[in-house]
Amino acid sequence: MVLGVAIRQRLVPGLKEFEEAYVQADKGVPGPCSRSSWCSTNQLCRECRAFTAEQMPTLGAFSMSSAYNAYRAVYAVAHGLHQLLGCASGACARGRVYPWQLLEQIRKVNFLLHGDPVKFHDNGDPLSGYDIIAWDWSGPKWSFRVIGSSTWPPVRLDINETKIRWHGKDNQVPTSVCSSDCLQGHQRVIVGFYHCCFECVPCEAGTFLNKSDLHSCQPCGKEEWAPAGSETCFPRTVVFLTWHEPISWGLLAANTLLLLLVTGTAGLFAWRLDTPVVRSAGGRLCFFMLGSLAGASCGLYGFFGEPTLPTCLLRQGLFALGFAVFLSCLTIRSFQLVFIFKFSARVPIFYHAWVQNHGPDLFVAISSMAQLLICLTWLAVWTPLPTREYQHFPQLVVLECTEANSPGFMVAFAYNGLLAVSAFACSYLGKDLPENYNEAKCVTFSLLLNFVSWIAFFTMASVYQGKYLPAVNVLAALSSLSGGFSGYFLPKCYVILCRPDLNSTEHFQASIQEYTRRCAST
Repeated sequence: MVLGVAIRQRLVPGLKEFEEAYVQADKGVPGPCSRSSWCSTNQLCRECRAFTAEQMPTLGAFSMSSAYNAYRAVYAVAHGLHQLLGCASGACARGRVYPWQLLEQIRKVNFLLHGDPVKFHDNGDPLSGYDIIAWDWSGPKWSFRVIGSSTWPPVRLDINETKIRWHGKDNQVPTSVCSSDCLQGHQRVIVGFYHCCFECVPCEAGTFLNKSDLHSCQPCGKEEWAPAGSETCFPRTVVFLTWHEPISWGLLAANTLLLLLVTGTAGLFAWRLDTPVVRSAGGRLCFFMLGSLAGASCGLYGFFGEPTLPTCLLRQGLFALGFAVFLSCLTIRSFQLVFIFKFSARVPIFYHAWVQNHGPDLFVAISSMAQLLICLTWLAVWTPLPTREYQHFPQLVVLECTEANSPGFMVAFAYNGLLAVSAFACSYLGKDLPENYNEAKCVTFSLLLNFVSWIAFFTMASVYQGKYLPAVNVLAALSSLSGGFSGYFLPKCYVILCRPDLNSTEHFQASIQEYTRRCAST
């Protein structure tokens, strides 16, 4: 089946009758005439013809329609020329006429030709409508058959389906598609010039196919997500480290236990403040160390629950400052023991100046104030704020604080790392001190645990960004605090509670004398 469009059929009145009469009158007339017998008038000249009547085809319906189109075109040109020359007044102008002038007038013509309106729209196309035609091969020769029409204005399309003869079984309408319909969530990418020929491409993740536009995928909103090949977007799930998750319970229990142990140790040291073990541990400096551990531990509670501005401001800064104070005390305590036992006799003037000018207290104050200044600068310049993270998980919105990647955060933890290295170096220098003053093994264990914890945290933070990253942060901080507390205070608590015989002045003096003899022998 071949369908087409043609200008609507019209017949020139009298043309068919003229043709039939002419052919009938010419039957039996001899062949073509010679040049000398050609007629010189405009009258019908039967003697001068290029072919016989048998050779001349009879005009069919569509040939008649073509003749009518030429007939109408001649009238349109005549009307345009009539208007251009101003012939309406009775006399036509004799000026020169240009084709473009005539074309402008033809666009404006509007007249009736045998009841058929002749006019053109702005593009120059005729407003006469079209016929929908079908080729017909049912007879010995093919022909055209009108099966419908289109007219405007108004736009109207009429098709008589009963006149269509499909070349299929029982005259069934065949399926005529260039491409099959796409699956859900697949956009149509046009191939070539025709909208019916397309390829089906699935929408990417984060986009969806709106049924009002099947040729392009639309992006989802910021708070929405969509899998690949989706026709709709879904709301993202807002996540953060809540208080009631099992991992939160475990970390909260461990942190609370650490706080209770710190508090109990402070009470125990206050009860046994005048004993040799407490005095050798630093005396009243121990309470400052325990207070800094407690403050750092309290900062860890800010990692649980929905992030807010106060928790974002305090949680990392409070831990960094508290742990810096503890490391400062640990460093100066280890340095002081090494200095007393190894260098006080060699440089007594420096030792007396150090003691008289409160060197240990001054060092702790300066190093702690340095960390405080770093934290205040961090909070002022790179203020940690609660934020919503959209990049790492397409289905989730992760609530977090913007502190982990700031330069202030890195400087604060680098400073704590420097203090930890200093404490490790001083404790290592005192590895051969008297047994009651030798804290190298325990302090080394504590600081190694601190290093490993934070290396593991920063490694994890470089590859994972999600709701459980604060839990990893708390675990690293808790490991550092627990290591520092257990390495420095638990051995002393064990002596006070379980080995009171070692918590005596005689035992400490004997230990010092043994160290003196060992040094003298070497």
